[in-house]
Formats: sequence, C-alpha cells, structure tokens
Amino acid sequence: MTKLSVNINKIATIRNARGGNMPNVVEAAIKIQQFGGQGITVHPRPDERHIRYQDVLDLQPIITTEFNIEGKPIDRFMDLVLQVKPEQVTLVPDAEDAITSNAGWDTIKHFDYLSEVIDVLKKAGIRTSIFLDPNPKLIDSAAKTGTDRIELYTEEFATEYAKGNLDCIHPYRETALLAIKNGLAVNAGHDLSLDNIQYFIEQIPQIEEVSIGHALISEALYMGLENTVQCYLRKIEIAQLTTKKE
Repeated sequence: MTKLSVNINKIATIRNARGGNMPNVVEAAIKIQQFGGQGITVHPRPDERHIRYQDVLDLQPIITTEFNIEGKPIDRFMDLVLQVKPEQVTLVPDAEDAITSNAGWDTIKHFDYLSEVIDVLKKAGIRTSIFLDPNPKLIDSAAKTGTDRIELYTEEFATEYAKGNLDCIHPYRETALLAIKNGLAVNAGHDLSLDNIQYFIEQIPQIEEVSIGHALISEALYMGLENTVQCYLRKIEIAQLTTKKE
C-alpha cells in the first residue's frame, strides 16, 4: 500500500500570517496521524516563511508514524536533520527565490555533492530520497549516489492531467520502473490532489509514498481535515485494488 505523508507547511503559513500559535502545527500533526495519515512531512526553508526550524524540534517527540524532512542540504539544514534523525530526509534543490519547489536535482551535474551529503545521512541511519524530475537519464547517476529512494516531482503531471492529457504519465512510469530496476524505491509529490491521485497510483502502483500538502490542506478548508485525509487514503486503496484486479 502506498503511504500517505501529509506536508503541514501550509498550516504553518496560515499561523505565520497572523502571528501567535494558531493553527498549531504540533496539534495538526497529532490529529493527522490520528486520522490515518501515515507520515508527516515538513520543508523548512532558510527564511522560515512557513515551517520554522524550531517547529521541527517541537514535532520530533510527537511523530508516531514517519517523519520526512525535505530541504536543500545547507549547513543549517544538515545540522537540524542530524540532530532530529527523522526516518527520511528528502533532498530538494531549492532556489533562493522560489515560492515552492520547482525542479528536481540534476544528478549528473551534482553527483559528487549529492554523494557526499547522502553518505553523511546514511552514516547517521537516515533513509535518503532525491527529488527528481521524471527523466530516465538521471536514474543511473541517482542510484550511484547511494540514495535509497527518489521522489518524482509531479507538478507537470498534475498540470497536464487537468487538461485531459493522460499520456503525461508515461515519463513518470518509465522513470519509476527504471529506478526500481536500479534498486531504488520511489516516492512522489507536488501538486498531487484528490482529483489526480487515484490515476497516478493506478498507473504506478509501485509508489512507496506520496507527500501531499498544498492541495490536501486547501481541500480540508471545504471538507474538514479528518474527512480529507480519509478521502486520500480511500483513493489510494481503490487505485491499488484496481491494479491488483487487473
């Protein structure tokens, strides 16, 4: 079963817009796990415009599922994750001025850098994942870095799927299958939503984990947080049951 990890950055964005501690990201993480979420994802950025570094420390004791910390491996980020030791660190090549993640790693160009970072994380017992565009040409070098997983950057899939272009899944499936052939597990995330998650999992049932934040929290404004988490879990279950029948 593909696991659902809920990214709670957007909850921190709402809190930060007003100041104070409402909504409370720790309480939200506790509730999401109670509602069936199988992981909590955070993505602290250097400017702390949503999740703060202190939030990560506050969250650590209450995570009973899986803690996934995303980010660019600058010194401060590395110090944080080596202190917290989450189950998974997802390496993302954040640009300084990016509103949100907008590209995956070039694992050929940044091979030495990624290899060094991953070696440090793995020696600390932390599972690693590389945020990656759906490009099979990047898989060989990704595997050679020593990473455990890749996370497919799914924004283009979400955009094209909304237009009715179902062929948009092909590079994702090709990249995922090649990654698995090379001994890597595959995660996915960015702009996955209740509208597209079932199709995505039906087409690539080998996905280990999806990380969903913006869409899930936005949908929860209309549907409620518990109901929305449960809807995602049902969509994933239906997708995988459909695949097994086929």
